Amino acid sequence: MNDLAPLLTPEGRALLDEVRDTDPAHELAVATRLRRDHPAELVSAALGQARLRQRAVAKFGAEDAARMFFTPNGVEQSTRGSVAAYRAERLRAAGVRSVADLCCGIGGDAIALARAGIRVLAVDRDPRTAAAAHANAEALGLAGLIEVREADVTEVDTSGYDAVFVDPARRSSKRGRIFDPEAYSPPLSWAVRAALGASRAAALKVAPGIPHEAVPAEAEAEWISDGGDVKEAVLWFGTAPGTIRATLLPGPHTLVSRGLPDPEVRPVGRYLYEPDGAVVRSHLVAEVAEMLDGGLIDPTIAYVTTDTLTPTPYAAAYEITDRLPFNVKKLKALLREREVGVLTVKKRGSAVEPEELRRKALPKPHGTASVTVFLTRVAGAPTMLLGHPVR
Repeated sequence: MNDLAPLLTPEGRALLDEVRDTDPAHELAVATRLRRDHPAELVSAALGQARLRQRAVAKFGAEDAARMFFTPNGVEQSTRGSVAAYRAERLRAAGVRSVADLCCGIGGDAIALARAGIRVLAVDRDPRTAAAAHANAEALGLAGLIEVREADVTEVDTSGYDAVFVDPARRSSKRGRIFDPEAYSPPLSWAVRAALGASRAAALKVAPGIPHEAVPAEAEAEWISDGGDVKEAVLWFGTAPGTIRATLLPGPHTLVSRGLPDPEVRPVGRYLYEPDGAVVRSHLVAEVAEMLDGGLIDPTIAYVTTDTLTPTPYAAAYEITDRLPFNVKKLKALLREREVGVLTVKKRGSAVEPEELRRKALPKPHGTASVTVFLTRVAGAPTMLLGHPVR
């Protein structure tokens, strides 16, 4: 599946076109038919690549994914195209014209940078990954702007480039997801040194769970979400040291910290606001609460409440209809009485799993009505808030 060379031949490319839309449920029959005219290894590689391309549509879009080449890790770890394009535009706007993309993977960020008109040196030490990056630059017509190099990033001279972008590996085959920034490959401390040596700017992609105290004083920290899902944090150098921001895509909508104190706690009002994950990760709930003239329902819970509706891109609004102490039997009876058929469960500050509550409170639909239940704490007490999203 990872050996791309046979797929780059005319026979391999033709086979890729033929299996492009193969339903996984029909793979065995398709493979049996194709092996009559093609080597079995090539058929397996083509079908494997077709599966990866189908998975990659969510990140790269159907048009690009259909032309690109992937490894399993490459699909899993690549930046979503919209996020990479946003980052590339920030660098372009900062006057960057060339970037050393270290730990480039299959080339997703290099592609976004090149499309922004930036010349890229894309470096990865894994031969198959580097081969995929090179194939993707060729496939998308960007080979004139992207030079791919198979090398150890710690040994690459980046002095001839305006900026450095580093995307350290944050997964291990033995330990899975890595949470300690110094256990990244390469470690965050090395990436910071590389960033500080850049002539104009630098960006380090890190996990969104990075502790705020691990952010270097020289860096700006930005948490990015796309469609409501937090995708990453970025440490920027050469921009605005000490700045904390949350950026929501599409948009972009950007909220910058003003160092506000924690919001006051107040009784649950008519509306409950659920701040976007990037807002929560960047510790900017206070900025959203001030924007809404709202308060918290509990000093430890990132839900904002108000009696007035104020549209904002930084939080989803819900109109609250009921407030109950946590009690599954009471909730089940209420759902039956209101003929609820669709139950959405959200939680903050509760040990109860949403699926567990959904199974117990609504074992079978009673009608067509829909309800959202928030499992949370209000002034320290386990509470269920019922409502519906405000469109």
